[in-house]
Amino acid sequence: MSEAETLAAVVNFARRDARDKLRGRTRYMVDQVRPGMLHGFVLRATMPSARIVNIDTSVARRMPGVRAIVTAEDAPGRFGIGIADQPLFASDVVRYHGEPIAAVAADTLLQAREAAAAIDVRLEAMPAVLTLAEALSNHAHLVHRDWKRYEVLLEAEGGRRGGNIAWEATVARGDAAAAFARSDVEVIESSFRVGRQSHMQLEPRGAIASYEDGRLHLVASTQAPWTVKNVTARALGLPPSRVRVTVPPVGGGFGVKYGCSIEPYAAALARAAGRSVALINSRQEELQTCPCRENADIHIRSAVTPAGDIVGREATVLMDCGAYGGEQIYLTTMTAHTLGSAYRLGAVKMTSRAVYTNTAPNGAFRACNGVYNVFALERHTDEICSAIGMDPLEFRQRNVLGDGDIGSTGQVFEGNVLGPMLDRMEAMSRSQPSKRAEVGERLYGKATTVGTWFVFVGPSAATVNLNPDGSATLVTAGVEIGQGTMMQSLPQIVAAKLGIRPEDVVVNAADTDAAGFDVGVGGGRTTVSLGAAASVACDEVRRKLLEVASKMLQTSPKHLVLKNGHVEIVGRAGGGISVARIAEHAQAVSGPISGSGSFTRAGVPAMMGCAAGHFLDSVDIPVFAVHECEIAIDPDTGHVEVLGYRVVQDVGRALNSSAIHGQIQGGVTQGLGYALHEEVTINPEGQIAESGFGSYRVPLAQDVVPVEIALHEGAPSMGPFGTKGAGEVPILNVGGTIACAVANATGKRVQELPLTPPRVLSLMLDRTEELDLRHAPF
Repeated sequence: MSEAETLAAVVNFARRDARDKLRGRTRYMVDQVRPGMLHGFVLRATMPSARIVNIDTSVARRMPGVRAIVTAEDAPGRFGIGIADQPLFASDVVRYHGEPIAAVAADTLLQAREAAAAIDVRLEAMPAVLTLAEALSNHAHLVHRDWKRYEVLLEAEGGRRGGNIAWEATVARGDAAAAFARSDVEVIESSFRVGRQSHMQLEPRGAIASYEDGRLHLVASTQAPWTVKNVTARALGLPPSRVRVTVPPVGGGFGVKYGCSIEPYAAALARAAGRSVALINSRQEELQTCPCRENADIHIRSAVTPAGDIVGREATVLMDCGAYGGEQIYLTTMTAHTLGSAYRLGAVKMTSRAVYTNTAPNGAFRACNGVYNVFALERHTDEICSAIGMDPLEFRQRNVLGDGDIGSTGQVFEGNVLGPMLDRMEAMSRSQPSKRAEVGERLYGKATTVGTWFVFVGPSAATVNLNPDGSATLVTAGVEIGQGTMMQSLPQIVAAKLGIRPEDVVVNAADTDAAGFDVGVGGGRTTVSLGAAASVACDEVRRKLLEVASKMLQTSPKHLVLKNGHVEIVGRAGGGISVARIAEHAQAVSGPISGSGSFTRAGVPAMMGCAAGHFLDSVDIPVFAVHECEIAIDPDTGHVEVLGYRVVQDVGRALNSSAIHGQIQGGVTQGLGYALHEEVTINPEGQIAESGFGSYRVPLAQDVVPVEIALHEGAPSMGPFGTKGAGEVPILNVGGTIACAVANATGKRVQELPLTPPRVLSLMLDRTEELDLRHAPF
């Protein structure tokens, strides 16, 4: 790409959807329920583990307004991401409190609820495992007794599973045992635990299903329309070509809509009733069946020389996937990168396990797997520094990965990125007066952390149609969930490639009948993958456009340039022919101009033999972050106040710095909720205890801290114009940074998140017991 194109792409283009969203005019999926549609309701289990003795729907079927009731008999197939272990409805056993048993469609939601309550379900309680320790104990109750018979959907050589271990991925590079046996090292061992985090996006999950021309049409609030299409087809035994998914504006996701969840139930009801069915979660249903960020136990130890070299590291990470494997099976791969790719390491041995429990299934959440591994890694790093007597910033500057260094699985990293970012953070910090003087009688703490994320690029497709008025229409399966990609970066990329204004680029709403395959919006991949596919499509449009213009101007295409909505002859600025006129001429002479593009890229592969059970063998695009905070702690209450927060973020090339700043501010705020407030509680009955915004504490307006931001540009990236994903990463370091600052302020060993006032007070009063992670051996 030329420098002129790059400069044209860099602009703070405002969101075109902002005005409608601010004025309440945007029509989300939940706004598209029409009169005459049936309303769906899902009947859920009230025990965490039970044998189903009987299900009798006869009374419910005769109730007023009831049009259809579906159970496991109507959808016997299993689905999943790595392993097909999940049925649509429980059939013989119940594996978690809240598992669907039946679904009802009726004229009104009240009638559907009343009919569901009339379904006679008899359950016989069985033993349940609600924690990771219980699930991995000797003679533990097996959540899936028939796990050996499940179909493995994704191949990952060397992966292991068995009993309550849904999947195990490992890393082994070098001789870790020898490193820990050296006489000149100190061994530092740490244990950490985190709870679940609920997404609490404003628009709940939901879908409207109908049959049109013999095909299923789902209007879904999803981040991954092709996943919804394929999983729904599998669950209902349909060919994928018989399923169409369209996506209106999505009212937030953060990963909760990355998989397929509620859509197949709406589809099964629509098929049974022969009418359109709307199925939308209430807030309570949304929270108590939320595929949360998983709870996890992290056990880590390092062998470190007196000079500060990390010659060996071992770690075991246990991820609670709940009753079904889902995303967590896939995410076991990521531990190698989020826990093992920030620092130079000698020998490495890591194990990452997704573990079944009799709890609601977990799922993807912004910077999934990364936020708690960075918390553990950075707290462990500070414990190393304390043990060997080295300044934490000096230790990090000495050990962070640089150009040519290898990560835990042997991938070679390009460019010095984290080192200069740490230097920049140090300069930012020194330029500001310390806030220590503001704390009075309170305790003061400060911490600086590093974090590594990686963008899995994955396949994407795009089509660009040049319209006779000189505008362009971009067709993809991408979804706007608030991140701005579809509204800002993609129009900017297309506009820069075609020499038109971003305002003149129309981005179609996702429709699987119109757009090619895309993995979905998540992980920071959208600008990179869809942007690259759109860029390729623009190359074809550009070539065709210049060929037509060449004949009209009687000049070779190599002497033409696209600029300001015109095709100009090089060196004759201000002249030429408008793109609109050329497009109109082409339409009449040779046909409309369009182009298609696709993109996928396998990045830097792992060293042979290092990784086993990994679904991704390569790091596509590493993304780095450095965070710093200053805090004050009330010694009487344990309340933590964040006094200041700074971020240096690796963005590759910032196409829209204003939008990136917004993502960082939002990501840090969401991370503060994870660090300080948000806690999902599993009660003794295996049910998520929180039921809404009143009982689940998300950050409020008064919790927002202005973030001082510096964007680090220039790091290598395969993204268009050198971009990297910018929306996923801002939450990555927050939990770790706050935890390190609390440890710094109190002098206590911080092992758990969130750091609620009772937990911090317990730390200060020495009433916190050391974590026992014997169920997570090295």
